[in-house]
Amino acid sequence: MLSILTTLQARGQVTAPELAEACEVSVRTIYRDIDALAASGVPVYADRGAEGGYRLLDGYRVRLNGLSQSEAETLFLAGLPGPAAALGLDAAMIAAQNKLMAALPVHLRQDASRMQERFHLDAPGWFGEAEEPKHLRTIAGAVLRGTLIKIRYRSWRAEKQRRLAPLGLVLKGGSWYFAGQVDASVRTYRVARVLDCTALDEGFDRPADFDLAAYWQAATLRLEAEMHPNVAIVRLSPFGVKLLDALSQPYIKARTQLEETADVDGWRIARVPAGKTSWHAAAELLRLGPEAEVLEPADLRDKMAELTQAMAARYRAARKT
Repeated sequence: MLSILTTLQARGQVTAPELAEACEVSVRTIYRDIDALAASGVPVYADRGAEGGYRLLDGYRVRLNGLSQSEAETLFLAGLPGPAAALGLDAAMIAAQNKLMAALPVHLRQDASRMQERFHLDAPGWFGEAEEPKHLRTIAGAVLRGTLIKIRYRSWRAEKQRRLAPLGLVLKGGSWYFAGQVDASVRTYRVARVLDCTALDEGFDRPADFDLAAYWQAATLRLEAEMHPNVAIVRLSPFGVKLLDALSQPYIKARTQLEETADVDGWRIARVPAGKTSWHAAAELLRLGPEAEVLEPADLRDKMAELTQAMAARYRAARKT
């Protein structure tokens, strides 16, 4: 009956079949609950005819949440239908949006609807797809309940068994991660690499000082720093400067030092964060093609020459055949 009220307040006039679909019940149940609401004093009326339906008396409102008008309007910008569905919360999100709509005065509901129509969140990066890992809902349930889980996890090196406390979930670039505490250490796990997951009935004491957002920011910076511990000195053409800016990750872009002055050919020197091995560093810089020349370190310059020579030889051989 609360769902009927919030739907009527949010949408105005609604037919019985529409209410039944929104509340996931039969039309007969809607008729029964409408009668119960009317008997309890709620001024709900039925308009007959082809364009009829149920509606509340003009001006009648039930305040079912403590949100202010501005708070309700702002929350309509949190358009997360995909992630909500992945967590099994899509029905709850629709119900929450109905309550938010019901919290707005009639003359401002159009503005809230306009926000939903004109703002959309697409979490995955370009040319990527959002993951829907098999064990996401199990882990999310344990996070909400505060209970332990037992997982079989595939890391870069090997499969591992873990019994851990899930402290929080993070959606990053279309991929789901969770912070898991093992003993006194908190580590990051990618949900898609969880091969098996069993939710345990045993609870755990959540660290009082754990802040998921702060942990994730620190873990992200630490990982990016570990992946780019070195510095490459690179000579860039004018187009190479634009390519580096367009293709670089935010971490690299923010830490690249580009000299203001150019040489006689218009090329400029840049100090660029580079991968932990010469192969990883070369793989990133090869995207710039002939618009970049590695000057230092020497082993990276040698690796660039080795890879480009091997590529040239392969293409020459293919052309001859």
